[in-house]
Amino acid sequence: MATKILVPELGESVLEATVSRWLKKEGDPVNVGDVLVELETDKVNLEVGAKSAGVLAKIEVREGGDVKVGAVLGTIDENGKPAAAPSQSVPAKPQKVEEKQEPVETKKAETARPAAPQLTPVASRVAREKKVDISLLSGTGIEGRVTKTDVEQFLQEQEKTGGVKQSGPVEPQAAVAAGGTSQGRLETRSRMSRRRRTIAQRLLEVHQGTAMLTTFNEIDMTAVMDLRKRHNEDFLARRGVKLGFMSFFTKAAISALKAFPPLNAEIQGDEIVLKSYYDIGMAIGSEEGLVVPVIRDADRLSFADIEKQIKDLVAKTEQGKLTIEDLRGGTFTITNGGVFGSLMSTPILNPPQVGILGLHKIQDRPIAVNGQVVIRPMMYVALSYDHRIVDGREAVQFLVHLKQLVEEPGFMLV
Repeated sequence: MATKILVPELGESVLEATVSRWLKKEGDPVNVGDVLVELETDKVNLEVGAKSAGVLAKIEVREGGDVKVGAVLGTIDENGKPAAAPSQSVPAKPQKVEEKQEPVETKKAETARPAAPQLTPVASRVAREKKVDISLLSGTGIEGRVTKTDVEQFLQEQEKTGGVKQSGPVEPQAAVAAGGTSQGRLETRSRMSRRRRTIAQRLLEVHQGTAMLTTFNEIDMTAVMDLRKRHNEDFLARRGVKLGFMSFFTKAAISALKAFPPLNAEIQGDEIVLKSYYDIGMAIGSEEGLVVPVIRDADRLSFADIEKQIKDLVAKTEQGKLTIEDLRGGTFTITNGGVFGSLMSTPILNPPQVGILGLHKIQDRPIAVNGQVVIRPMMYVALSYDHRIVDGREAVQFLVHLKQLVEEPGFMLV
């Protein structure tokens, strides 16, 4: 009896996926629950498991193929027999020869092999495409996992030192140079991941489908930095998490959203839907591009609860364990380009949301305070908004409200 391996429901508004990697090959035995194949969507990576035991009889869609919900990925033969292992000829009995004792250190070196590194799904795909020997990789991710960045860094270092050690034959790559020579001007071509394709499409839709504007302000971070310096150690001991900047900005943003409701809304046809709940999206850079997991009912959470949820979401992002539910919905988004050193930027809306707050690098700058020039840790903040339902006056006042709360964080506690 043959059982079809089907593409499962992928979540709200997700209709297609790309076959990222098969973990079994045709003829392999499978048990109920065994992970057979990894699917990549525009939001998360999913694993498809076996619902019956038997043998993987046929793979219908190879790696890199696009599939829709309900499509047949392959079949399992419940009565099938595993493919026979290649027969090995029995070596003839060797003639007695004089044995040479090898050094003890050499034998130890042969038997003590390091464990294979643990790769994220995206890193595994990149390493496979580039024919990189994964045993040479070291990881900087959580629990030492090898990330896409680690693979790319390895490739760059090998290129500088004269070549990449690869695990198989490399396909010729197009190389064109001025004057007809191919020396020193290599070009590589690779297919966009599904997530990157979706990001590209949605960014164009934002520009074409919204009236997006951005307004800026700057915030003196002295008070927040002093408060964190005084209480961070005790906060960590009692709460089990560090007191970061994001919880302050989340609390301040929610207060500003309550004061200016159109920024916590969306447009549906000819109607404006104002939302009285506050699900705050946190933009996090991942290997395949930006993802925006959501903190639900953030207005009901304490500073510690917010910091814990952010920490958990970052860890799940790095490990490739975000779920569709983690990414569903959201009423307003906060993105922090300052962690990468950005001094100022224009964040792009995350539809159907009509507002996004951009944070940036904290930098010491001279400012005027009470007629005196002083050096203060300053941060530029940016609010992008959909001008169709948010007026410039509201956008400016939103940032002024935010600025007042962050510069006087005691108000958020009362």
